[in-house]
Amino acid sequence: MHLSPPPSGRRILLAAAVAAATALATTGPVTAAPQSAPPTGDRQQQYAAAATEYGVPQDVLLGVSYLESRWDVHPGQPSTSGGYGPMHLTDAAHVLATPGSAHVDEDEDPRGDDARPLTLDPATAAAPARETPLPKASLQTLDAAATLTGLDAQKLRTDPAANIRGGAALLASYQKALGGPVGAGSDAAAWYGAVARYSGADTADAAAAFADEVYDQLGQGATRTTDDGQRVTLAATTAQPDRAGLARLGLRHAARPDGLECPVRLACEWIPAPYEQLSADPGDYGNHDLGNRPKQQKIEYIVIHDTEGYFAPSVDLVKRADYLGWHYTLRSVDGYVAQHIKAKDVGWHAGNWYVNAKSIGLEHEGFAGQGTWYTEAMYRSSAKLVRYLAQKFGIPMDRQHIIGHDNVPGTTAGTVKGMHWDPGPYWDWSHYFDLMKAPFRTTGTSRTGLVTIDPDFATNRPAFVGCNQQPPGVPTPTPPAETCPSRGSSAVVLRTAPSTDAPLVNDLGLRPDGTPDTMYISDHGARASAGQTYALAGRQGDWTAIWYLGQKAWFQNPASAPTAKWATGFVVTPRPGKATIPVYGRAYPEQAAYPDTIPYQTISPLQYTLAAGQRYAVGGVLPGEYYRAVSFDGTAPGDRTVVRGKNRYVQVQFGHRIMFVDLADVLILPSPVGAPR
Repeated sequence: MHLSPPPSGRRILLAAAVAAATALATTGPVTAAPQSAPPTGDRQQQYAAAATEYGVPQDVLLGVSYLESRWDVHPGQPSTSGGYGPMHLTDAAHVLATPGSAHVDEDEDPRGDDARPLTLDPATAAAPARETPLPKASLQTLDAAATLTGLDAQKLRTDPAANIRGGAALLASYQKALGGPVGAGSDAAAWYGAVARYSGADTADAAAAFADEVYDQLGQGATRTTDDGQRVTLAATTAQPDRAGLARLGLRHAARPDGLECPVRLACEWIPAPYEQLSADPGDYGNHDLGNRPKQQKIEYIVIHDTEGYFAPSVDLVKRADYLGWHYTLRSVDGYVAQHIKAKDVGWHAGNWYVNAKSIGLEHEGFAGQGTWYTEAMYRSSAKLVRYLAQKFGIPMDRQHIIGHDNVPGTTAGTVKGMHWDPGPYWDWSHYFDLMKAPFRTTGTSRTGLVTIDPDFATNRPAFVGCNQQPPGVPTPTPPAETCPSRGSSAVVLRTAPSTDAPLVNDLGLRPDGTPDTMYISDHGARASAGQTYALAGRQGDWTAIWYLGQKAWFQNPASAPTAKWATGFVVTPRPGKATIPVYGRAYPEQAAYPDTIPYQTISPLQYTLAAGQRYAVGGVLPGEYYRAVSFDGTAPGDRTVVRGKNRYVQVQFGHRIMFVDLADVLILPSPVGAPR
């Protein structure tokens, strides 16, 4: 979700964040250390040299770095909390002072219900959010690292070896402030307090959760190749951490009230979104709806958003009755989670009332296209939360049910263009599902008819444009947008023919004139994303074709470096005698299902059609449903009831977004053996 209020309000929030970030200071003694000779270019040796120089156990240094960045460099690019390099040295003041446009405010109605459209008052929405104290020192650790090492700030941001030294120096300073033993040969178990402080958390449970993850990783070990091609290994080692240092950090203890819907080991706090009547009109209320899920209606989806803003201002927005509501917000620097709405209630977050009524919304601190990256700490917290919710509510852990906001369909043809596109092509879906213990797997062969997108995130680097230059208009940048920094991506690009010279495919919802979609960062009309499964439409050399928005769409998929996995499953195709069938953005009941007290909600097809001979992967069969909720006190006729029809729908992966077809219009078939070549 793009949470930002209109442009004037966004600037106010940004200015407040700048002021808060620049006011941060690292506590504890900070003393400069003499510089040693630069370490070698080998990354493993750089960790070893920094550990020796500053007296930090090497496995602790590697473990902390892994929990921040998985040892990746992200050259010169900050995380969503302003952190740089493999040690995630934070420099929010620098990030916020760097020129760059904010995201386009799109036209999506976050509630997405024709019966009760949500219109935000621009004057109210632009009001500054109430300031929330930020975690002490969490967003400006690079300054302290510069003082400790004597290194230039720019070098700490861009040079991996310098960044690792800065992180080691910070860890050592935290350990000394706690009175713990220092030395490369010291017991890793004695560094728990320093590791907890390195998290940047402002609550004891969040700091402990980060430190526990680090020590769990020490026990598991790890080996991987970084985004700049360096092979790094953390040997598995047993360390029973001494947690006494945590209490000496003086962090507040967040309350965990009964009914908090978070797994036990996750740092989670209840910060409620208000349910309030705003005027004498019972239809004028915010910022979510009361429900009785899953007893009254099954929860089918978990929707992954990014906030398009920083954590504290975003939480301030969800605390406003005159804004909109979602269920959870996750913080980048430490993975801390705030729950705002109970799962039984319906948030206003996805822009599609059918999806809202059947989903839980998670907002992640960050930006879909502004050159930032999501931290490992946040990925891990989110994966634990999603796994917990999926198991609690019986939600399948697949990409048909764990979806991005960019996968939510428009409600009608007129709303398709304004739908949001977060968390964007830089969200690492494959790693995310690995953390959920639900990895994408090969279940078929090249002849079994389905294909699951799964490029190697680190090496898959589409040449998107406009990451820091998002002018109004979807999606035609003027002047021509600059090429985005080279970054790993979950997305593959789709073309009209098996050639890199062929035009991109067209999404009629974004480009009604039929012109090709573009590489502009928000223009996802010619992309497929990791974990999404499509019906195979053809193969030619290193290219694979899928059925996508009513056409064949080709992507590079060489056997030597595959970007997809072969799969089996079920597909839909039009029933015999039907040349084309309509496609829908919501699965609403037929008119006869509505009682007299509830107005009929039109079943309105989108601008796409599914033609005979085409196949689309099945994501499930769903009843036609509509949740009626239009008044604060539930007194409107038929309020807080679910209308169910006799009609049924099949969810399909029709393009980048999921969509629905009427079960009466299609045949559901096993994916064919011997798919077309």
